[in-house]
Amino acid sequence: MPLQLCSTVRKEGHLELSLVEVDMPKPGEDDVVIRVEASPINPSDLGLLFGMADMSTATLSGTGSNSVLTATIPEAMMRQVVARVDQSLPAGNEGAGVVVSAGSSERAQSLMGKTVATLGGAMYAQYRVTRVDQCLVLPEGTTAVEGASCFVNPCLLYTSPSPRDGLLSRMPSSA
Repeated sequence: MPLQLCSTVRKEGHLELSLVEVDMPKPGEDDVVIRVEASPINPSDLGLLFGMADMSTATLSGTGSNSVLTATIPEAMMRQVVARVDQSLPAGNEGAGVVVSAGSSERAQSLMGKTVATLGGAMYAQYRVTRVDQCLVLPEGTTAVEGASCFVNPCLLYTSPSPRDGLLSRMPSSA
């Protein structure tokens, strides 16, 4: 089963980061399934990942994909995360990868095998289903790593001739 990185605030006053097994996503008519190959850690991801936890208390238990990172949330900070208690929330705002499955629409089918960038959350996963209109088809030869930071917090966007026929070039985002 595919894995997804999730963050959970526990009522006992700690945060857990763990890999959770999820069902393989199935595309709807105008959806695609992306094999996620890159997903940056943006500043906006940090709140969901670590919440109000005191990371100096972080401990790691388990091994491999069964590892769990646990950190204490100071009692005074629990009020700020009470709405998250005992909810396993998938992390990752944006990312990129290859379309491995597509819905029946012509638009979805046209993306099969293409490298695309997307946003919409839950991108710290092996596979992610998303609507076609949330996909940015990357230029031929552009890697998922190069396209993973297209939407959230890009550091610089400039137009200048690039090695790829003068297409838009982008500097990586800061984290």
